[in-house]
Order: sequence, then structure tokens, then C-alpha cells
Amino acid sequence: MDRLRVVTLNLWGEQPPLELRMAGILAELQRLVPDVVAMQEVRQIPGVLANQAEVLAGVLGMQVVFAPATPWGGGDEGLAILSRHPIASHAAIELPDAVPEERRIVLTATITSPAGSLAIATTHLTYRLHDGLKRERQIMAAEAAIAALPSDLPRLFVGDFNAAPDADEIRFLRGAHTLDGRRVFWQDAWALRHPDLPGYTWAHANPHTERLAWLTRDRRIDYVFVGAERRDGRGRVEDIRLCFTQPDETGCLPSDHFGLVADIQVIARS
Repeated sequence: MDRLRVVTLNLWGEQPPLELRMAGILAELQRLVPDVVAMQEVRQIPGVLANQAEVLAGVLGMQVVFAPATPWGGGDEGLAILSRHPIASHAAIELPDAVPEERRIVLTATITSPAGSLAIATTHLTYRLHDGLKRERQIMAAEAAIAALPSDLPRLFVGDFNAAPDADEIRFLRGAHTLDGRRVFWQDAWALRHPDLPGYTWAHANPHTERLAWLTRDRRIDYVFVGAERRDGRGRVEDIRLCFTQPDETGCLPSDHFGLVADIQVIARS
């Protein structure tokens, strides 16, 4: 195994048509055969809706960890990480500006892969267009959490950041902006491999976004960030592309977001 395949998707909870959407999500994951999957807006409602990530992981034969973020519909909405390899540890950390009705977290996990230990984090930042300052505080806290974890391989930081590439909170991750006296560097996988393509994940082309049409569409707000590539080639972004973009025979797309699938080099070059 010289590459690790990671997928990120905002699952869109239990929004209808749920059975068709979950079938589409499962079919795409079976086609992609990822090593690691990060999911946002995962929901569970006791007696009504089984934990969506656990259901998918059970069918796919993957390990899963879930962390509730905020109450939803008599249950919880949260984040999940699925892995084909053992999950050695995981933790959920509350992010700044949390309120009971909108609690934002970062979920981290350390995965024991054949190429070495891998630290990964997923998050789902506040969504309002005018909440840039909140996202800045959230991104700094989330980045610090994943950066603190030991990892044999370059770390992964993925999810729904609810901010376009030119936002200061995203530029901070790319090493192009200072926040609170801090500078960091992560590879923006899409910008690295497709600098001339928009890569919209929240798009007019997806009819499910009509329900939230007041949020500016045609934006790239879902990301795969990879720690700096090492001299031996580990951490090189070999490929990244949109996924969950094809409707089923009824015309139903799996989510209101398009997802991302990336292949990352994890074996040192000889």
C-alpha cells in the first residue's frame, strides 16, 4: 500500500429522500474503496434513526468513531471517522463560540495503518456568512488539536469548513495569513492539484442546495488538508477529485454537498 485514500462528505443528516440518499452514499463508498472516511452532519435518533455512520461502517466492514456535537430532533448530530485500519485512539474537543443549539467540535483519531500511525481530524465549522471571526477562532483551536497529535505520516485535516479559499481562516491553514500571531502550513490538496478548477462542493448544480439558497452557492467549502510533504515523498497529494456528484436513476443526489476523494502518498520513495 503506497497510497492512502481519504474521503470527506457532509452527510446531510436524515433529510429526505433518506433511503435513496443512503443507498447512493453506500454505493459510492463501495466504488471508491477508501481507507479513511470523514463525515459531518451524521445523525442518530434513538428509536427512530440508527447512527448513520455506524450503519455505513457495518456494511463496509470499517471501524468507526462518532462524537455528538449538538442535539437534533430528539437525538444528536455529530462527526464520524471510518477506517479500514485499526483506530488506536480518538477524541472530541469543543471549539470556541459553542452554544447549546450550535455546538461545534473537532474529532481527531489516530489510525494504525500499514505505513505507520496516521493522525486525522475532521470538523464542521459554523456556517453563517458573517461568522468569519468565529471560524477563525474555531480553525485555530481545531488545527492546534490535530497538530499536537503524534503521527508517523503527514497529518490529515478534512471536513466542511464553511469558508471559501480566499477567507482568512482558510488562508491561515495554507500559510498565507497570520491569526493571533500564529502561522502554520498545510497543503490544500485541491488547490495543489487543480489550481485552475473551482472545485465547488456547495453548488448550484446540486438541486438539494435550493433549501438553503440564501447561502451563497458555487463555493469550495469542503477541504482535504495534508501536512507538508516530506523529502521522501510521504504526504504528496497524488490525486483529488469531487465525488458523490452523480444522481441515481430517480435523479437523486446523495447529499446537498459534493464530497472529495484524495490519494496521498504514504510510503517513502526508494
